[in-house]
Amino acid sequence: MLEDFLSLFEQEVFLQTLDILVRSWPIWLPVLSLNIAFHLWLDYIRRLWMNEQGSVLLEIKIPKDVPKTPAGMEFVFDGLWEPAALSTPADTFWEGKLRDWFSLEIVSIGGEVKFFIWSLPRWKKIIESRIYAQYPGAQVVEVKDYALDLVYDPEKFSYWGITTKLNKPDAYPIKTYIDYQLDKTKLKEQEEAVDPLTPLIEYLGTLKSGEIAGIQIMIQAHRKEGLLDAKLLLKPDWKGGIKDEIKKIIEEESFIKPEEGKSQSMMTLSESQKDTIKSIERNAGKLAFDAMMRMLYVAPKDDYEKTRGMGLIGSTRQFGTHNLNGIRPDKFMSITHAWQDFNDIMKRKLQRTHLNAYKRRSFFNIPYKNLNGKSYILTTEELATLFHLPGAMATTPTLSRAPSKKAEAPANLPI
Repeated sequence: MLEDFLSLFEQEVFLQTLDILVRSWPIWLPVLSLNIAFHLWLDYIRRLWMNEQGSVLLEIKIPKDVPKTPAGMEFVFDGLWEPAALSTPADTFWEGKLRDWFSLEIVSIGGEVKFFIWSLPRWKKIIESRIYAQYPGAQVVEVKDYALDLVYDPEKFSYWGITTKLNKPDAYPIKTYIDYQLDKTKLKEQEEAVDPLTPLIEYLGTLKSGEIAGIQIMIQAHRKEGLLDAKLLLKPDWKGGIKDEIKKIIEEESFIKPEEGKSQSMMTLSESQKDTIKSIERNAGKLAFDAMMRMLYVAPKDDYEKTRGMGLIGSTRQFGTHNLNGIRPDKFMSITHAWQDFNDIMKRKLQRTHLNAYKRRSFFNIPYKNLNGKSYILTTEELATLFHLPGAMATTPTLSRAPSKKAEAPANLPI
């Protein structure tokens, strides 16, 4: 009886809802049509603008001796922080302009490890000058895009890929080069220092001929978002979350409870919690980027190794700690159980879109906006930890380095 009554009730509600929709179509149909037309127009003009811009891929050839700490790369990223590309509504809604974005890439092509920066062409001179200013012995060369040679052919190749996310809210930084005390390391002490990037480079150096693996860090300058970003509602920046997390540590996570009548304070925190707050405050003072790190591994079917993906993930764990933040996998480009995916249809779709997004360096904008994940905040300090020119502690023989500069002969040599 009860089930029959509920069934009648549900049927009555459905009919009433349908009747309201039919009667109110003069209101909702034009609004829906305008919304669809608006987004189609935005997609169209943004595609035109992106096609007009083009792109460049710059390879950074690392000098044999790198006298600078990762702080040098922080200065490079400071110069890439440009949030004001959109200044008028016409820029957004008529010309289709977008905030500039970049891709920082560490790639192994058959075991040869290379560093790349992908950008819009107008940034080429800025990137070159910034890198040369910090690393005089480096070479910055515009090269053919290696990713264009990657094709989706599941009959001949096997594919693996992931997008990532943070373990904790954006306010918590990952373990950076400052935590590893690399900011205090001198050139003669580099061989004894611990560089968190070295395990990743070493692992990429173990790939064999035919295998390709890439770490791609997509970034764009972080800012408040509003009308100029085609958003009706204001999206605040990340600074508000920083205050909330510090307040949470002090008021909710303190191991020591204050005396009755007294409020929580820094005095009631453990040394570890105090260090966490110091790291949060230090990181908050740096320029911030919206970011997404994704990984890709491609190999001929006969050479494909299933453990490569887990090796790549494991090579990034040193960037995280329990008290701070860390980077972990979010979405895998595979299906867990074969019975969930008839004839590998979904698996192939996931792999194809991941590969195309990687090749296009697309994440913040069309055609693969927010593909399989959400962007998170990485500051210049965090980016410099994940992407910097390694010094003498990186001994990987297949790490691509610039040839040593030849000195001119002394002028006073006898003839």
